[in-house]
Amino acid sequence: MAPTLYTLSASPPVRAVLMTAKSIGLDLELKPVNLVKGEHKTPEFLKLNPQHTLPTLVDDDGYTIWDSHAIMPYLLSKYGKNDALYPKDPKKRAIVDQRLHFDGGVAWARALLILRPLIYEGKKGVAQEHIDAVHEIYSFVESFLEGKQWVAGDSVTIADFSTISTLNALGVVVKVEGSKYPKLAAYLKKAETLAVVQATKNGFADFVALVTPLLA
Repeated sequence: MAPTLYTLSASPPVRAVLMTAKSIGLDLELKPVNLVKGEHKTPEFLKLNPQHTLPTLVDDDGYTIWDSHAIMPYLLSKYGKNDALYPKDPKKRAIVDQRLHFDGGVAWARALLILRPLIYEGKKGVAQEHIDAVHEIYSFVESFLEGKQWVAGDSVTIADFSTISTLNALGVVVKVEGSKYPKLAAYLKKAETLAVVQATKNGFADFVALVTPLLA
């Protein structure tokens, strides 16, 4: 039986997990969760994940874990055929882990500060302080890419899946200017050539459709 992933199509963290699963040929049973109807706060879902966040993974043996940055390493540790996406070498893995922590604690955290008021509170537009913070995130990633092909080295890792998903989302809010962030712009363009990125484009399109009208 395939692991079950509770999802929201427009969610960038969900997209990162789907990239991971597709990259190792792992089939997941997808269960969409309707946040508007409060399906993430039902007693049944809260038993699985008291933080009521998405994605949430329930493995075939009932083991449950949430947060994309925890789910991706778990899937690779259990189902991956090699360590290409999450190196066993401690120094290489530490860089991947750092980038994952940066995404969860800085980049995606800032995205949530922007998106929640737009989606749930009916606010319009984005405050300058948030725009400035997004530019700072872009500057950080620009520096991460110095001398590297990908965000954690010269090969694709799960850190790229998180980074790509989050930066695609932030780019809807604050455009990535190639003249200001040439390495980042080139990185995101190259990311579009990855099969797993193309395979999850519908989720990104759903995000764009959800957020763009709220920015005016």
